[in-house]
Amino acid sequence: MDRVFRVVILGASGYTGAELVRLIATHPRMEIAGLAADRKAGQRMGAVFPHLRHLELPVLTTIPGLDLAGVDLAFCALPHATSQEVIAGLPRDLRIVDLSADFRLRDPAAYARWYGHEHRALELQAEAVYGLTEFYREEIRSARLVAGTGCNAATGLYAIVPLLRAGVIDPDEIVIDLATGISGAGRGPKEEMLHAETSEGIHAYNVARHRHLAEFDQEFTRAAGRPVEVTFTPHLAPMNRGILVTAYVRGEAAAVHAALAEAYAREPFLVVLPYGESPATRHVRGSNYVHLGVVADRRPGRAMVFAALDNLVKGSSGQALQNANLMLGLPETMGLEAAPLFP
Repeated sequence: MDRVFRVVILGASGYTGAELVRLIATHPRMEIAGLAADRKAGQRMGAVFPHLRHLELPVLTTIPGLDLAGVDLAFCALPHATSQEVIAGLPRDLRIVDLSADFRLRDPAAYARWYGHEHRALELQAEAVYGLTEFYREEIRSARLVAGTGCNAATGLYAIVPLLRAGVIDPDEIVIDLATGISGAGRGPKEEMLHAETSEGIHAYNVARHRHLAEFDQEFTRAAGRPVEVTFTPHLAPMNRGILVTAYVRGEAAAVHAALAEAYAREPFLVVLPYGESPATRHVRGSNYVHLGVVADRRPGRAMVFAALDNLVKGSSGQALQNANLMLGLPETMGLEAAPLFP
């Protein structure tokens, strides 16, 4: 009989934790052995998230209260700056997929600069593998600790990294505009996230200082083989889920499209649309798929590159499950092939 792997979720009361539960609930080779959410400890998951009432799940507990005996892998869906110390206290033989920002940056100095404090688990940061599955697949298979990407960063990286690797765009002329859904800000109460503050409008935020710029710098520089800094502006859109990237690049549009199509031809979750078409977030909602498109600019030698994904699935929890599948020797797509929700 095929082995069933036991997993736990730390931070199960947030959006990404709940999304992990939803995805793993139908996974044929994983079972949820424990759920931790300190502020909701003692409650049932169905009381915190009524859409999960039908599932038989462990009662939420504190992290110290989790029984990790016989557990194969832990998903850490904890707030930024929390995971590093929690993970440092977990057993060394436990494999971990972290969904926070704590282990995404390889350079400790870059982490301190962008996040405002020194890293508190440098030995773990040194061993962490960046969790963009399609670009680090082999490293992820053997990793003990995988650092999930930022959802905004993942969307932009899918659009641009193959183009830098193929040398079909100018690395010094990349502008990324991004629109993201409100769930990307997390479930915690925030005045600026109230319905009256966010509905019926769209606005830019963290202009020129968004922390995902650090991931762009790191991964674009690696792809190009030389320093790359891009212009990036995120916008908060009045929708619950989804991210849409529009990237403006200097390069021949047909060559840009061909580079994307070649790079992703064998990728199960990355869909390159026919040349001249652009994607929509509603066509990937609730799924682990990414839709990409290329449209020629009216000026010769320039192109617009688009990418759309669901921030809670491919941008976070689905990506985490895809990586966990690799780490446990399972088919990469297992539990993730459900079609998008539409309309």
